[in-house]
Amino acid sequence: MHAFRAFWQAGFASVALFALSAASFAQDGSPLSLMAGSWSGSGTITLSDGNRERLRCRSNYRPDASGSTMQLSLSCASDSYKFDLSSNVQYNNGQISGNWSEASRNAAGTLTGSARGGQVEARAEGQTFAAFINLNTRGNRQNVSIRSPGSTMQEVAISMSRR
Repeated sequence: MHAFRAFWQAGFASVALFALSAASFAQDGSPLSLMAGSWSGSGTITLSDGNRERLRCRSNYRPDASGSTMQLSLSCASDSYKFDLSSNVQYNNGQISGNWSEASRNAAGTLTGSARGGQVEARAEGQTFAAFINLNTRGNRQNVSIRSPGSTMQEVAISMSRR
């Protein structure tokens, strides 16, 4: 009976250690993996002339298996405004970096910032454009905020669901 109890305790301890390790990996793993998949939703865009329009958006996030790199695309359109953003992002120990391009305005630049849990905060810069980007992902819901003071596109707020 003593041998059975020792075996059971060792087995329980192994399962508990594995569960704690898996939970630790999930917390410490790449936030880019949380965004994987296709998303769609709507929001608003505020233009420099003060007009606010409704947006329809679709995005696709394709992280690699380790979550250390990701390709993303975000396309949004309103009645008078459209943007098609593509980016390649690298994740390393809480920091992100990469490049981006916007097809309809022939703009491109770099991306830097931080990512932890479901929260990504970044700055996109190019020769003629700069923006602050915030993504908050919780399960199958994501909120995206883009602020670009001084540009035609002053602010974008989008809520999306994973498809």
